[in-house]
Formats: sequence, C-alpha cells, structure tokens
Amino acid sequence: MQLTKNFVKAKQPCAAGFRWFIRNRNGQGEYQQLLDDLVAENRIDDALWLLDQFGPIDAVRTLDSLEANAVIFAGELRIRQGIEVDTIVRAGRSIHTQGSIRAQGNIIAGRDIRAEGGIRCDGNLQVAGDLHTGWSLDIGQTLNCRGLIKARRDIRVEGALQAEGDLHAGEDIDSGGPLSCNGGIKAGGNVIGGAGIHTQRGIMAGQDIRCADHLDARWGILARGDILAGGSIRAGEGIEAGGQLQAGEGHGIYAGLSVRQDTWPASALVRAQSRPPLLLSGHWQS
Repeated sequence: MQLTKNFVKAKQPCAAGFRWFIRNRNGQGEYQQLLDDLVAENRIDDALWLLDQFGPIDAVRTLDSLEANAVIFAGELRIRQGIEVDTIVRAGRSIHTQGSIRAQGNIIAGRDIRAEGGIRCDGNLQVAGDLHTGWSLDIGQTLNCRGLIKARRDIRVEGALQAEGDLHAGEDIDSGGPLSCNGGIKAGGNVIGGAGIHTQRGIMAGQDIRCADHLDARWGILARGDILAGGSIRAGEGIEAGGQLQAGEGHGIYAGLSVRQDTWPASALVRAQSRPPLLLSGHWQS
C-alpha cells in the first residue's frame, strides 16, 4: 500500500509526525516500509498511530529469529526460533513462533497468537483471536483475548484477565485482578482470582478455586480441593468441592440458579467435606 501526503493528512496526524513524513519521506512511501522506518527511528507512537489508521495487510514476514527494540508489522509474523523484544510487539494479523515470545512492553495481535514455547509479557497482552502457548503464560499487567486461551502449563496475570472463549491451563490459572470468561474455565491446578471470578459456563479445577470477591458460573463449579470466595458463590447447576466450600462472611451459596427446583437432586447437587452454613439453594448431598 502506497501512502501519500494527502492520504495521511486526511487522517489528521499530529504535527510532529506529519513533519517527519514530509521531511524524511517527501510525503510518500510504502506502508510497511514507513512502519519499519518509524520504528528504526524510535518513533513508536507514530508507528502505532499509522497502524491504527490504515489497519492490517496480508503480508507475511518469516524469520529464523527476531530480536529488536520494537516490532510493529501490519501483516502476519512467522518466527521459527522465538521473539525477544525490549518494548512492544504488535502485528496487524497473527503471530506464530516455534519458540517463545518475550516482550518488556505490550504484545498485541490482530488475530491469533501461537507459541510452542512460553509467552512472557511485562505489559498488556491483547489478542483479537485465539491464544495458544506450549508452555506457561506470564503477563505483567492485563490479558484480553477475544478467542480461547490455552496454555500447557500455568497462566499467570498480574491484573485483569478477560477471555471471550474457553480458558484452559494444564496447571494453575492465577489472575491478580478480576477473571472474566465467556466460555468455560478448566485448570489442572488452582483457579485463583484476586477479585471476582465470572464465567458464562462452568469451572473445573484439579485443586482449589479461590477468589477475593464473588464466584459466579452459569453452569456448574467443580474442584478437587477447596472452593473459597470472599463474596457469594453462585452456580447455575451444581457445586462440588473435595475440600471446604465457603463463601465470604455474610454471603450465601447458591446452586441450581439456571435449572428447575424439582430437578435439583440431579442437576444442582452440592457436595463438600461439610455443609456450609449459608447454603441457600441447591440439593445438599453429604
């Protein structure tokens, strides 16, 4: 895509960025080359603005490895051995690597991110498609994914975690902020929320489910260990804990909210080591 002076001016760029375009590129240039040149001159904000305005392209950049201060590519990145970036990694389309991804800033993809190794991001991670990693996922700020998230090992997010699809981890899922999922949540280890946990389907954990605020699932909740919440515990179907089942002080536990009351013995069973004092709905089975 060729960009011209009038084409760029119509997008109302900042004065400094437009002057750079006129003085250094004579008011014209190929789209991706302009992005590369801006990044090379450390004009990261200008490059991000340009990508926001003109969007993704169908180009694919394939490399053995990628080490840089910043990467801003309007198409798809395919990196064989891994990605190591000092600041931001942003692709207009997907990011694929047979290695790991490490960024000290944000990672943003217009489609999927797939890494056979781990992903470590000190900033925010935003994915418009699915997110797959063959190892752990470690995010220093927030994680927002419009598809499913799947990690072979841990998923650890310091801030809020939001997934539009399913959220699966072979080991722990640990969010320092609110954990919100429009699919189902499944972990081989613990599911931990630094605030509330909300899912439009069910939650399954190989160990504990713990959160500091409300625990809410439209389907059932199952943990081999404890289920502990700082607020209420609400499930559309049953709630089963291999250990303790406990809501926050003064808060109730509600099972069977999405099924008929006469089906509770089959569809809204509540099991735990001992009956919780504020079990307000569902069928208790000792």
